[in-house]
Amino acid sequence: MAKLYWRVSVFVLALVPLLHLFWGAINEQLGADPGKALVDSLGSWALLYLLACLSMTPLRKITGWAGWQLMRRQLGLWSFTAGCLHVLAYLFFLLGWQWGALSAELAQRPYIAVGALAWMLLLLLALTSTRASQRCLGKNWRRLHRTIYLILPLVLLHMLWVVRADWGEWLAYALVGGLLLILRIPAVAMSLRLMRDVWR
Repeated sequence: MAKLYWRVSVFVLALVPLLHLFWGAINEQLGADPGKALVDSLGSWALLYLLACLSMTPLRKITGWAGWQLMRRQLGLWSFTAGCLHVLAYLFFLLGWQWGALSAELAQRPYIAVGALAWMLLLLLALTSTRASQRCLGKNWRRLHRTIYLILPLVLLHMLWVVRADWGEWLAYALVGGLLLILRIPAVAMSLRLMRDVWR
């Protein structure tokens, strides 16, 4: 019952921002260029869900509560969902479904290629996120899903290229992302466990 409660809670909390965003788009509340605003906002939410996903393991190590792990896979899938919506919004609003223009964009704009690579890696992780995939891949499953630590820098680089001048929001994401990656270093992770034992 507790697992269901947390899964439903994460689902609702993750869905609300996207619904609010699309409501704003429908009601013309996204400014002078709603298409670009939607693309940018969906990209930001994909990154936020990714950061939330990566924070679950450190929170488990700090608090000792295993429930954080229940939410990790869900948040990863929400990051992928927002990423897919980001890509679709880009193709529709900014490219007008002109597939010929996409190849030119990939060749001429490095940040598009970096974003595409990050999305393809997220797609791979989403497709192999099932228990059946875990059983099939065995130990290689864990190695494959460590790719998430490559996806985060790629997404941050993609966003840095996009914002160009207004770096405040990006810097906040980068600091949080950098901290989460540092917390994955074995010596740091061990320190977290020792601190948790002392607090107890």
